[in-house]
Amino acid sequence: MKILISNDDGVHAPGIKALTDALSELTDVMTVAPDRNCSGASNSLTLTNPLRVQQVENGYYSVNGTPTDCVHLAIRELMDTEPCLVVSGINAGANLGDDTLYSGTVAAAMEGRHLGLPTIAVSLVGRELTHYQTAANFTRTLVEGLLKNPLPSHKILNINVPDLPEAEIQGVKVTRLGARHKAEGMIKTQDPAGRDIYWLGPPGQQQDAGEGTDFHAVANGYISITPLTVDLTAHEQLASLTQWVDKL
Repeated sequence: MKILISNDDGVHAPGIKALTDALSELTDVMTVAPDRNCSGASNSLTLTNPLRVQQVENGYYSVNGTPTDCVHLAIRELMDTEPCLVVSGINAGANLGDDTLYSGTVAAAMEGRHLGLPTIAVSLVGRELTHYQTAANFTRTLVEGLLKNPLPSHKILNINVPDLPEAEIQGVKVTRLGARHKAEGMIKTQDPAGRDIYWLGPPGQQQDAGEGTDFHAVANGYISITPLTVDLTAHEQLASLTQWVDKL
């Protein structure tokens, strides 16, 4: 059995090294990641330029594309057989609540799901981001269990680990996604030539962050595991929308 590892922080990020080292203790792994930081890339694909692959000094494969490109290319071209699992991370920062829609880390996991595989996205949550080993050790324990009792295919687990020493982790909670208030405004500055430039402003404050959410679990020192689905259909609205359309 082989595991595919990817991320959105880039092939040289500390999180992907910690993850690769930890999972290599269990089984064979292949690590394929973007050649640069692609945070916020979501599920984007490279369609107008060719993809190039280079094996770097540590044996990982670097791709001049997005996280989604990396997973798709690895499974379809670089691996002799399909992996039993795709693990994306360890992301440098949270992927909680609404943030999962923008996350390249989660998108890499979703691409594995699109190709029929069970997948995991792992993120480290905090300011200093020094305890990658905590997240790596938990992921190894989780994957060890999954190798013995596999998840059904098409399943995605989104894991967020507080940036704490292992001894300070309070436990593990299965959660739902929380939500933020609407995003704040852009930051307008000028370049050296006096032309206007814009930066994304900070994300909105937490809105739905009560007990049961991923926000609440991580804030209280727990590892959060949230099962995700790719089906965006609002099934509960189908009947009412049908009635509205019939009246047009």
